[in-house]
Amino acid sequence: MTTALTRPDRPRQLDDHDHDHDQRTHRHPLDEFVSDPSDLTPICDERRFAAILEEMVADEAPRLFAVVQEYGDRVDGRIAAWGMAFADHAEVVSVTRGLRMSLHAPDDALRLYKFGSHIRARLVWFNPDAATPIDDDDEAA
Repeated sequence: MTTALTRPDRPRQLDDHDHDHDQRTHRHPLDEFVSDPSDLTPICDERRFAAILEEMVADEAPRLFAVVQEYGDRVDGRIAAWGMAFADHAEVVSVTRGLRMSLHAPDDALRLYKFGSHIRARLVWFNPDAATPIDDDDEAA
């Protein structure tokens, strides 16, 4: 005797009940460490919440700086590393991909980038207003 399995011509549409069941049965393993916020009321609408998050990021953003190596007395210079200064520490990344550091303060990076008596290191804090303006002619090239 041969039996045929019946299949619908198209997949069954999921309803809200299926979604709720799927959420309960397929929980992420880390969910047991975090309270489920799905029953809580949002504190505001999406537009205001996005503004609150934007303000939070602006208030807590780290300051960006570069560690610059100077050759001689203003003869030449190059950016050797980039850093972010947080309230309690600094993160520094070499431009040559070989070195990443977590330091107590941005100035702590300077001793690592001095080289002999001809190459000094200095911090230069990022100033967006100092960026070279882009000419319309430059964009077309």
